[in-house]
Amino acid sequence: MRHENNPFVSVIIPTYNRGWILKDAVDSVLSQDYPHFELIVVDDGSTDDTKDILNTYGADIQVLRQSNTGVSAARNRGIRHASGELVAFLDSDDSWFKRKLSDQVSFFNQNPEALICQTEEIWIRNGKRVNPRKIHKKLSGIIFEPSLHLCLVSPSAVMMRREFFDRIGYFDETLPACEDYDLWLRASASYPVYLIDEPLISKRGGHPDQLSKGWGLDKYRILSLKKIIESGLLSDDQKKAALRVMKEKITIYAQGCLKRGKAEEASEYMKLYSDKIETCIIAYREVT
Repeated sequence: MRHENNPFVSVIIPTYNRGWILKDAVDSVLSQDYPHFELIVVDDGSTDDTKDILNTYGADIQVLRQSNTGVSAARNRGIRHASGELVAFLDSDDSWFKRKLSDQVSFFNQNPEALICQTEEIWIRNGKRVNPRKIHKKLSGIIFEPSLHLCLVSPSAVMMRREFFDRIGYFDETLPACEDYDLWLRASASYPVYLIDEPLISKRGGHPDQLSKGWGLDKYRILSLKKIIESGLLSDDQKKAALRVMKEKITIYAQGCLKRGKAEEASEYMKLYSDKIETCIIAYREVT
């Protein structure tokens, strides 16, 4: 579906038992000042009042329902169902400001070579606005190496061209967390990620069901690093940087295991990934 300078946008909201806040997310999309979009909500097996809430919107939204298989599977199903030239995500605990879609569409119209862009955001923790630390500062352009340490792209802030997924692939459904870190590493290894330096989303956190909370997430980042190192996508310098960060994260994760009395897991993890790092370093030295 195409409209000259008004491309059709597919907005995808994955949700699971977020009835307490879901309406805010949906309403923030429906109140956008850019009219050329469809809203696809993927209900990932919710058991609360999510179904009743979504039913109140009638034909204003499309609802896809599935058994609980995780946020990656929910987003991927939405992508495959989408008909837009541009795709945007919104997590069900976040919300958009009114010009979010129109500003990003304008960016893509002015930058036909761009594949993906994101916006700045306002952080809300436990109902209060907080300032991100310097390490969370978003960058624009080639962001692969800074993104190795932590995720610098927010799913609720991005918009991408539909062919992004043909080039980069989809979310990894085997990862229960850090699936966005994994995707953005694959993207930023080859393409610039642009930033509209204006906050156009409200990003909420601090609630008990937040997927990014809890100890142990580094093991999924390590898996993502292992994948990108093995992918063949990286330049020599990128691979060297990824190996360095992978080693740091393994050390931190293993230390955390030891503090929690998980000595066997710490040992196995160190051996498994240290062997991989050594193999990659040897291969790197042979090439150079």
